[in-house]
Amino acid sequence: MVLQQYPPPAEGAEGPDTEEQNDDHRLGIYGWRKRCLYLLVLLLLSTLLVNIALTIWILRVTCLNTEGMGQLRITSDRVRLDGVSEFLFSLYAQEIHSKQDTSLLIHSESQNVTLQACNGKGGVLGSLNLGPQSMESVGKHFEVMTSTGKLLFSAGTEQVVVGADKLTITGSDGAQCEHSIETSLVRAEHSMDLRLEAPTRSLHLDAPKGVHIKAVSGSGQAVSSMDISLLSMDGVLILDAERVQLPRLPLSGEGEKGSPGEQLYEVCVCPDGRLYLSKAGHTSTCHDNRHDC
Repeated sequence: MVLQQYPPPAEGAEGPDTEEQNDDHRLGIYGWRKRCLYLLVLLLLSTLLVNIALTIWILRVTCLNTEGMGQLRITSDRVRLDGVSEFLFSLYAQEIHSKQDTSLLIHSESQNVTLQACNGKGGVLGSLNLGPQSMESVGKHFEVMTSTGKLLFSAGTEQVVVGADKLTITGSDGAQCEHSIETSLVRAEHSMDLRLEAPTRSLHLDAPKGVHIKAVSGSGQAVSSMDISLLSMDGVLILDAERVQLPRLPLSGEGEKGSPGEQLYEVCVCPDGRLYLSKAGHTSTCHDNRHDC
């Protein structure tokens, strides 16, 4: 602002009126400029109050505090979420667990839930995929343990181990295995039949110390379209029953006739193990009919 200076009046000269001189030289903002300035200050003050009110409202709605925001609590060693939380994208964590005496629920409203374990380079080491129709697990080894650490089920590239004391198969068609099964006992449920069947191939029962086939309250049958071989390397073959029937053994030789009304036969064994019947006599007739071997 430029101020106009007037030279002091000469002594004895008649100067202008003092009040009129003061009105012409007042400093400041007056008139419409002053009103505009007050209006601008009032507008800024109103904006500041609105911002403070919005900030307080946002803090109250989001529950933002020094520990976190809302149901989220951030500490030096963990992040805590209370209630139901929704994640729109991937969640990366070293450990996820629920509060004490509460269960942990992982829910997806779209297609599936996928859990992955990755290395430092981002490669997937193992994954668990829960889909709408199946559950897929990818990894080198899969184990199911009890709460006490006992192995219930284990699956790997070399073998599958069932660690439970008892494995029950309830399907109407039983269990189908493409290769061998190693177990100490195969047993059917009470009042149910046990069937070991190979529809298009052969069935082998092998054990280093013997194979025991026992029917406590029923009968046992061995049916084959070709040969049935019972082989004992170092021991004997025992058929322990009140009655052993071989109804379709071939009859060979005439032999001596027994007493009237009696039909007695002798079971003969060929060098290759083949059995046949020969009519019984006072002495063995197998030697007389050895040509049938």
